[in-house]
Amino acid sequence: MLTASPKSDLIAPLDPAERERLLAENLPDVRYIARRIHDRLPSHVPFDDLVHAGILGLIDAVDKFDPRKNVQLKSYASFRIRGAILDSLRQMDWSPRNLRRQARRIEDANRELSAELKRAPSEPELAERLGLPLTEFQQLLGELRGLDLGSLQAQFEADGGDELSSIVATRPEENPFQLTLRSEMRVLLATAIDELDEKERQVLGLYYLEEMTMKEVGAILGIGESRVSQIHTAALIRLRCRLQVSISSSSGARTANPDTADPEGDARPSLLTKKKEDQ
Repeated sequence: MLTASPKSDLIAPLDPAERERLLAENLPDVRYIARRIHDRLPSHVPFDDLVHAGILGLIDAVDKFDPRKNVQLKSYASFRIRGAILDSLRQMDWSPRNLRRQARRIEDANRELSAELKRAPSEPELAERLGLPLTEFQQLLGELRGLDLGSLQAQFEADGGDELSSIVATRPEENPFQLTLRSEMRVLLATAIDELDEKERQVLGLYYLEEMTMKEVGAILGIGESRVSQIHTAALIRLRCRLQVSISSSSGARTANPDTADPEGDARPSLLTKKKEDQ
């Protein structure tokens, strides 16, 4: 067991046998998290590289875990594993600039059409606005798989991995501001999801809530894994655009009211940080 000296904030080192036991016990989570992330990446990104990065994150978590923070090792380790994998992806620079430009084009087209139509545009409507055949547009969506990971990586880096680890360990949900923010984000996210078409809602529900792989989602819906990836990407693009508009409007309202303005500035949690336990 981990113990701490009453005269020091330092954590007593783990017994080697206990350390090995904790690593072995949490190792399956590394492959699970790596597989979930790899599902949203182009096929050329090696799965084993993600697993290796995740193992390093797990080792770091076990070595730095502080039981006095009132958080389970599994939760803390999952955070460190995911952060290590995302950091390794950043170093790979796996997403070509041209793909990022294409993603911005689709987001701009989605935003423009949403404003014009007063609803989320369909894939054929987006393809027409971009001047692409529908099949070519859907193929592009498949190629863009994984670019949504950028928002999570950006937040991880902007806030600082160690600082976020501390937040996780000190249970931010007990902070009144965090409770209010989370509640507001749930409402905004639920509203945005309601605006998606049925197939997109099914894909997101099975993938994020039921935590199925894209292959499993495809088997249930009777479509191919590549089509699931396309629908997933399209849905996240719509949600990101819708949430950006909603958050901007909400932030403007808070700023206009000095009694409700946040002195620390606007907080913008990534869609991808919404986990099953937040539902």
